[in-house]
Amino acid sequence: MNSLEHIPPATLQEAIELGERLPLTELAARAARIRDLGYGRNLSYSPKVFIPLTELCRDVCHYCTFAKNPRDLRSPFLELNEVVRIAKEGEKAGCKEALFTLGEKPELRYATARSWLNERGYRSTVEYLEAAASEVLRTTHLIPHLNAGTLTRAELKRLRAVSASMGIMLESSSKRLTEVGGAHFGSPDKTPYRRLSTLVRAGREGVPMTTGLLVGIGESRRDRMKDLLDIQSVHRRYGNIQEVIIQNFRAKPGTLMAASEEPNTEELCWTIAMARLILPSEVSLQAPPNLSPGALEPLIAAGINDWGGISPVTPDHVNPEAPWPTLEELGLQCQSANKNLIARLTVYPRYLGIHGASDKARWLSPNIRGRCLALVDSEGALRDSIWHAGKSALESTDRSPIEPAGFEPAKAWPLCGELKVDRRLQSLLDACLVGHRPSQAECQYLFAARGGDFRAVIDAADRLREQQVGDVVTFVVNRNINYTNVCQYSCSFCAFSKRTSRSADQERPYDIDGAELLRRAREAVEHGATELCLQGGIHPAYTGHTYLTILRNISSALPDLHLHAFSPLEVQHGAQTLQLSLHDYLLELKDAGLRTLPGTAAEILVDRVRDQICPDKLTSDEWLEVMRVAHSLGLRTTATMMFGHVDDAADWSAHLVKLRDLQRETGGFTEFVPLPFVAREAPMAKRGQSRHGPTLREAYLVHAVARLALGWDFTNIQTSWVKMGRPHALACLSAGANDLGGSLINESITRAAGASHGQWWPASSMADAIEANGKTPRIRLTDYQSAKPASVALAFRSDHQVAEPINLIAQRDARSKAFFGGGT
Repeated sequence: MNSLEHIPPATLQEAIELGERLPLTELAARAARIRDLGYGRNLSYSPKVFIPLTELCRDVCHYCTFAKNPRDLRSPFLELNEVVRIAKEGEKAGCKEALFTLGEKPELRYATARSWLNERGYRSTVEYLEAAASEVLRTTHLIPHLNAGTLTRAELKRLRAVSASMGIMLESSSKRLTEVGGAHFGSPDKTPYRRLSTLVRAGREGVPMTTGLLVGIGESRRDRMKDLLDIQSVHRRYGNIQEVIIQNFRAKPGTLMAASEEPNTEELCWTIAMARLILPSEVSLQAPPNLSPGALEPLIAAGINDWGGISPVTPDHVNPEAPWPTLEELGLQCQSANKNLIARLTVYPRYLGIHGASDKARWLSPNIRGRCLALVDSEGALRDSIWHAGKSALESTDRSPIEPAGFEPAKAWPLCGELKVDRRLQSLLDACLVGHRPSQAECQYLFAARGGDFRAVIDAADRLREQQVGDVVTFVVNRNINYTNVCQYSCSFCAFSKRTSRSADQERPYDIDGAELLRRAREAVEHGATELCLQGGIHPAYTGHTYLTILRNISSALPDLHLHAFSPLEVQHGAQTLQLSLHDYLLELKDAGLRTLPGTAAEILVDRVRDQICPDKLTSDEWLEVMRVAHSLGLRTTATMMFGHVDDAADWSAHLVKLRDLQRETGGFTEFVPLPFVAREAPMAKRGQSRHGPTLREAYLVHAVARLALGWDFTNIQTSWVKMGRPHALACLSAGANDLGGSLINESITRAAGASHGQWWPASSMADAIEANGKTPRIRLTDYQSAKPASVALAFRSDHQVAEPINLIAQRDARSKAFFGGGT
């Protein structure tokens, strides 16, 4: 079955015929297939804290124990300090969502509610809810979800600014239930059109909404199908129904329906299956696990993909008699159904605009969207560990309810679980091991691996790495020199570049001269370096002559030092300023001493992404063309990919395939280097316009999938220890990587972005770490030939002391890069 085969019934008669014609087993099987096509092997939940802002309500639903009488409450509403206390307890326990539950408009029924609000300067419950949600945003990192009942357009607008999503249960729109003896008799807000109207208004205002049905309160199957079709209609028109809850009625002592019969599991599962068959596939389908203890596997089989909110600190205030299952219990239930349990935000991925959505501004206010992006991975699920690129564990303030205690990345992999490996995945991995080059779609499929599938991808990449390069791990002894941080481009991911006109809050712009360049180069040689990596910002006063002078200056003094220099952007800039073709300018650079080029400035080779992160930079095709021309002249290059910002697995896959295609054409790439986005000081992350780098699972997968997708054409997959951190870089050596890059001596660009993993990994220490991980270290040259014994001995004898670099303050004119006078 493919996604095109799922055509939801469009009319009530079609739905009735479907529900009556097929037995539950077939309905559930069809629903499960639709679910699996849309959500794969994942079952989600939201780690949340419940905040019962008020238990007063003007409605008198006959099954409800949440609503109380004022005389039974200490206070009509929670005070703001109580709201914050509950929220902080939830945040400490790993919650990401603050679910506000409250009765509807109690001030219209109770004088005590009106007085309490008036005394504090609030005209309504909704106005106080706005203040409470705002206080949670101010004092915590939680994302509010508001269940405020029926709302006007004006109220929706106000609450949209302080929440990511809202909810209103449709429950049932059967008019019979509002009549004498019905479950909704005496409840004005349960009039069917009022609740549907709120969903419609929310759609017009761009509010992601949760709604759902309450099964077993006197409605018929026909009523439920009509309600599901009404929800379908709202979503098709506005796209704002993010999830539908199918909740079973539980009889509660002390209510008018205490003696009413509860729906059985079969009836609940029939409704779940019909909901999956009627609703658009992108609408999430949820069933609360605490209301069906001991019967969760049938719910999974019927087509749900979500368990709803689960709190480690607060009860289900609507169903306090039904405790939450523990995450361990729920995870085991998912495993028994061959599913992964994953955590999500209150708002679903499609409303975050992380998959190239053009209408992302419609759904969330910028502040809320930025807070959400900081918490999610490329699929919109919650980050599954506290790790961030460039950030040590000691600095991390994030908490995760999922990451195993005592996790050691070199010995174990996160979220592996015990699931059987998907047969389709295993078949693809087996093919990759014998020469198959996965397509773009297949790469994207590999990137989605979680649980046991994740472990299988990692293991396959490790086997292919061993098959292709053995257990030798290479690295080069080199020095980075970033000769200027002045740049005329405005890449939104870059915290390194500066302007010559320094602002009050900006670090010092610098531009070193030829004497300092040569001093650093000579010092590198003294410490055993065989390579000098030269890159910098695009200083507006630099020309093609600047880069030629840098090469001539160093190569004339140190002819044996390998000059690995200039990003494709610098090459393009140099050629344009001299009005030369790429071919002719690269020839001049080669004659001046250039030996190889770093394949930086690639970022993501998808122009839709580049338009967001570096719109004034060279295009994907222009980057590839610089590489193609360089290769044609015998200049080999590296290739990189910076990932984890506004990109996703489809973009990573496209990037890998483009690199592979060019490599098969030219054979000029020496290695592929995944570069996890370091978000700490990156402008777009600080402005709330990007995610905060890849997750640890994604970082491992990029290395592994790179080996599987590129390994038959790229011998070497490098891991960046300054971005991954040393322990995780070493772990990547068991996930497809075979090279640790360079010792660096100085590292400026990643440090400027906020990384804290050091600037220098001395050769002896790096070799010891490789051996401790069961591999054989080998110091290499830039072209992956073995370094000469004399260079190796010098690198191991280095006293690890270098002079402090001298970064001269930048001027409007570029400082001379010549050492012996003259030139630029």
